[in-house]
Amino acid sequence: MNKLQIGIVGCGAIAQQKHIPALKKISDKVELAAFCDGSKIKARQIANHVNKKAKVYNNYEELIRDPGIDVVHICTPNKLHAPIAIEALRQGKHVMCEKPMAINTKDAEKMMEATRHSGKKLTIGYQNRFRKDAIILKEACQYGDLGEIYLAKAHAVRRRGVPTWGVFMNKELQGGGPLIDIGTHALDLTLWCMDNYNVASVTGVTHHRLRHQNKANPFGSWDPDSFEVEDASIGFIQMKNGATIYLEAAWALNTLDEREAMTSLSGTQGGAEMRKNPITHARELIFNGEKYGSLMEMKMQDDTAIDYISPVEETEADREIGQWITAILEDKKPIVLPEQAFKVTQVLEAIYQSAQIGKTIELT
Repeated sequence: MNKLQIGIVGCGAIAQQKHIPALKKISDKVELAAFCDGSKIKARQIANHVNKKAKVYNNYEELIRDPGIDVVHICTPNKLHAPIAIEALRQGKHVMCEKPMAINTKDAEKMMEATRHSGKKLTIGYQNRFRKDAIILKEACQYGDLGEIYLAKAHAVRRRGVPTWGVFMNKELQGGGPLIDIGTHALDLTLWCMDNYNVASVTGVTHHRLRHQNKANPFGSWDPDSFEVEDASIGFIQMKNGATIYLEAAWALNTLDEREAMTSLSGTQGGAEMRKNPITHARELIFNGEKYGSLMEMKMQDDTAIDYISPVEETEADREIGQWITAILEDKKPIVLPEQAFKVTQVLEAIYQSAQIGKTIELT
């Protein structure tokens, strides 16, 4: 079997910490063949560390035009997601694009059109679907254990966790702040578990309140004058079947209830809640409901390991990248479909629009 030739566009943290390590673990199926970054020096450094024979570019168009590249992974600022993905698809490449799909619905629509016309696959990097707790929760929802899910909360809240590196606070390049950065994960998890993408209306509020409270940030203090995006955002999402979703996203919020990339679901037969253990801070998944005339709770336990002979831990990124490559090789649909990611982008854009004009946005 010939190995799929992978090109990485954008050599920052997400490429180095997620994509490259996961791809290296399946080196029997893929080869990291090309790297592109605005800094050609950085691209060369990464190539020297991963594959000294890899090609290096500082212009993504050159990488995309390379006939030897089969798959492009996009790890750039949000504004560049759509133009790179569209051109890569037109050039006959499969594309994995980091979240969010795009900074607006118009660009996301063009991405979907490009994948339809090209016949090549497109997926978006929502690795939290591949966490063990998320997989269990999705399975429970599919089995109908919760009944009809009519109320949900999508959590993406940091007490302090403003990313001070890169361009995260640049509105033009990123399209927004915590809502589009981490709120996108929480919303994706929630819609996916509910298996409900039929949105009727969206109401949103954004806040710019804590930009001067910058001394306790674990990533270091930021310059308040360069903090161009919101520090917190709230969305109320009404579904066409009457279900509702409350979305909260914050990089900085004076709260003790910190939850990131988590969801809480309430259904007619039971509920489920992702949360942090108050003592260990580990993720927990707790099911709740009524049984035998009493209120019941069931907590999913962490996997136990045997000392000295425990298997190597497989990360959510490994599972995500692994199924993506398998989808290409076996001509299957990837787990994260572009149509699903499009709906997330549409809702996020509507929250921003609603916050700006002070009115509810109706979706068709």
